[in-house]
Amino acid sequence: MNIRESMEERELELLCPYAAYSGKSRGRDREEEECDVRTVYQRDRDRILHSKAFRRMKDKTQVFLAPEGDHYRNRLTHTLEVSQIARTIAKALRLNEDLVEAIALGHDLGHTPFGHSGETALNQVHPGGFAHYQQSIRVVEVLEKNGEGLNLTWETKDGILNHRTSGSPSTLEGQVVRFSDKIAYVHHDMDDAQRAGIITETDISSGLREFLGQTTRERLNTFVHDVIENSMDKPSIQMSPAVEQALMDLRQEMFQKVYLNPIAKKEESKAIKMLTELYQYYIDHPEAMSREYLALIEKRGVPKSRAVCDWLSGMTDQYSMKKFKEIFIPRAWEVY
Repeated sequence: MNIRESMEERELELLCPYAAYSGKSRGRDREEEECDVRTVYQRDRDRILHSKAFRRMKDKTQVFLAPEGDHYRNRLTHTLEVSQIARTIAKALRLNEDLVEAIALGHDLGHTPFGHSGETALNQVHPGGFAHYQQSIRVVEVLEKNGEGLNLTWETKDGILNHRTSGSPSTLEGQVVRFSDKIAYVHHDMDDAQRAGIITETDISSGLREFLGQTTRERLNTFVHDVIENSMDKPSIQMSPAVEQALMDLRQEMFQKVYLNPIAKKEESKAIKMLTELYQYYIDHPEAMSREYLALIEKRGVPKSRAVCDWLSGMTDQYSMKKFKEIFIPRAWEVY
């Protein structure tokens, strides 16, 4: 028995009956020889961690566009916080931490530059619409590794696709990430908004603070404990009705006071206009895209509009601004 097989045996002994066991995965689209050291979900995690799309998240907006400060979250730090929360819950519930981590690390790989502003822009101009959770699946199935994709397991892809609020993950591990994503962004976006001076603790409803906690740290602790206490040894992941409603109420307050705040949104129209103009430019000049995206059209028959969406959604904030400047901003004459 090799190391992987030993770990699969230990999972059967240690994990709860409702966990996703590595040895019972529904498998990959393309069959592969098993690793003798790592389980299938460990390999998924590692493939995501080493992907180019994962590295690019460090330069993609979470909420605040181009913030002046070193401590504001970006898409990558959000992803890491989701992973930390999800693993804490999974460990307490004796679920498969490796699967939870793989889903958490991959759930936002398809996000655009400039956060949801970029998603709005591409959804408006692309005939087929655009949703980041669908693009995340496209990243891992098609775009990574020069068109080969990462060949992840069915369970990891199901969790990535269904992490959105309206999603319905098939595994408890996916359900943990779905809750953890909301808990994470409500928590850290509020923390960032306080750092930016947009809100203070007293701007949060007194009833919510009294019920959930007086600080972001206390509220995070409340949410995590509530998920654990209400999901222990059960076939689904859930919160108590009162705490889940409070989370939704807190999320609604964030929309009213932060996400739709003129300070947080003051650059949004510029980002939308920039990506809209870049989209049209590359529709007219697909040859200006990098070779791997041009090959989607020429060698794989991908519609031009789809390839342009792939190209733009993969850009970082800085790279998209650089390309916009190169294409649309006149350069000063240089005299030698």
